[in-house]
Amino acid sequence: MTKYNTDNERIKRKYFAYLKEAMRNSEATIDAAAKALARFENHTKHKTFKAFHYEQAIAFKNHLAAQKAQRSGEKLSKATLHATLAQLKRFFQWLVWQPGYKSRLQYSDAEYFNLSEKDTRIATAQREQKAPTLEQIKFVIDSMPNETDIEKRNRALIAFTLLTGARDGAIASMKLKHIDLTENCVNQDAREVNTKFSKTFATFFFPVGDEIRVIVDEWITYLREDKLWGNDDPLFPATRVALGSSMQFAADGIDRKHWSNATPIRTIFRKAFTDAGLPYFNPHSFRNTLVRLGQKVCKSPEQYKAWSQNLGHEKVLTTYLNYGRIECHVQGEIILDLNTLQHHAAQPNVSELAKALAREFKQLESAPKG
Repeated sequence: MTKYNTDNERIKRKYFAYLKEAMRNSEATIDAAAKALARFENHTKHKTFKAFHYEQAIAFKNHLAAQKAQRSGEKLSKATLHATLAQLKRFFQWLVWQPGYKSRLQYSDAEYFNLSEKDTRIATAQREQKAPTLEQIKFVIDSMPNETDIEKRNRALIAFTLLTGARDGAIASMKLKHIDLTENCVNQDAREVNTKFSKTFATFFFPVGDEIRVIVDEWITYLREDKLWGNDDPLFPATRVALGSSMQFAADGIDRKHWSNATPIRTIFRKAFTDAGLPYFNPHSFRNTLVRLGQKVCKSPEQYKAWSQNLGHEKVLTTYLNYGRIECHVQGEIILDLNTLQHHAAQPNVSELAKALAREFKQLESAPKG
């Protein structure tokens, strides 16, 4: 059985270059496109894209809907179907304008990758995002050991994520010089910090409690004064692995280098929450926690705008739409409170009403006759 098609491979390379260089898409987006195309080619047995017909789109859509996820054994979610088919639709809409394909393909045929309106609504429905409470995070931090270098780092890592709301990819790449304890901020310089969309911005420490700030201060002081590390050393270094007395490789303190990715950070979070007897919350969920805190403490549009910018959002709407969804039980409490206020407003104070009537009568009596 054919494992690949030469013409397909050639045009895919051109498409991936287009996504990266022209559309400025991330590697994750390009990988998603490659995965979707691989699925489609496996289904068509690597038939040339020049022979694409809308019936192939329909057949693949039905095939994909019957597939099961490897981990769960359940049918693929509507969100997965929608994302995969959207990548294929985007590719074939681009392909129809390429030399050698224009005369063979119909632009409208790519529309057959669309899901039904019902399935699209299910796939794109905004669901409540789970996030730990401030109290839960502080309980986890208080529960963490703080003796060895690795334990100090892990505890400070979770405290720092709460203090700044920084993404795990950015944290993994930060250096000591990016933290300004005098100005109480983090300089997320995209030239050196792996920020989303390569944006450069400053994050000032969120008001989450002095005890959280102290943990971060102590960790940075420990690295600078006890370990004698400098500005270009990692803020949260990787674990050093060495050959132990049992002739097995094991953790042996911290290394003077960065993590290569954010996976170890998520592993630390998982263990910390599990050890504290709480469900696992990933680092990104802390941003949801901070947004909900901002909804409580910000009293003006200007304050909320500053809070939003502190998370790296250029537009307040990004904070509202992507992170600012009100939890279901809080939604209920707010509506009940509004109902109570409306009820009270509909029941005017009898004393105030009597005074108002008295003023009206007095004005009538003093008014000139005529």
